[in-house]
Amino acid sequence: MPGRGRALAELAAGWLPAAGLGLGALMVWEAAVRIFDVPRWLLPPPSRILWEIFTTAELLGRHTWITVQEVLIGFCLATSVGVVLAVLLAYSRALERSLYPYVIASQTVPIIAIAPLLLVWVGPGQASKVIIVALISFFPIVVNVVDGLRSADSEMIAMFRTLGASKRQIFQKLQVPSALPYFLSGLKVAAVVAVIGAVIGEWVGARGGLGWLMRISAPQFQTSRVFAAIFILSALGICLFLLVGALEKVALRHYPNSDR
Repeated sequence: MPGRGRALAELAAGWLPAAGLGLGALMVWEAAVRIFDVPRWLLPPPSRILWEIFTTAELLGRHTWITVQEVLIGFCLATSVGVVLAVLLAYSRALERSLYPYVIASQTVPIIAIAPLLLVWVGPGQASKVIIVALISFFPIVVNVVDGLRSADSEMIAMFRTLGASKRQIFQKLQVPSALPYFLSGLKVAAVVAVIGAVIGEWVGARGGLGWLMRISAPQFQTSRVFAAIFILSALGICLFLLVGALEKVALRHYPNSDR
């Protein structure tokens, strides 16, 4: 118990600078809006945004749940497809030469340009948003897993072969553990950009979600509601990042050089 308390204290101390900076920025924001008498429709103070979150909690909660579903389903889809594709690319030079350029090209096309096409092909339902989230999230997973599978020590691979290990055994016992930190790093990046993908999809065309709520609230000068949605989206991205970070700590607890 003392060790756990010490760990929690260290964790809290590590977050204090960020919390202090954020609180200070909110205080400056609040004071500046009041001192310069900025209209609420132009730039609401943080207190007004918090009041908006409190008074419209049911509305925001309903649309937050829609966005969370799109993010989680798209993220899981991107992870599944990304890992399988990365394994194929790492094991076949022919597939790498033929598919890798298209994987890279898929990220050079702005997702905002693809979203309207998906809206036409799939419709304004959840499916188009999930596809957008998956498209924007799978790239960091693919790149990191490919690099991780190829990061295995060549001398260790040679020793495994000398001892008679099969290609499957080398993959399971050596390459997968080597790729694990890379995979988790890719997941952290994908978790953040997944939220961006969901908002882009909802902004282009949707029937609900925080992005849709922001789109219809801005022309009505409901600026507080727009900022409330932004705050919730930021919190969602941070929570997903921290969740993957916690998974990383557990998975790499006994990993060599984990302290470093």
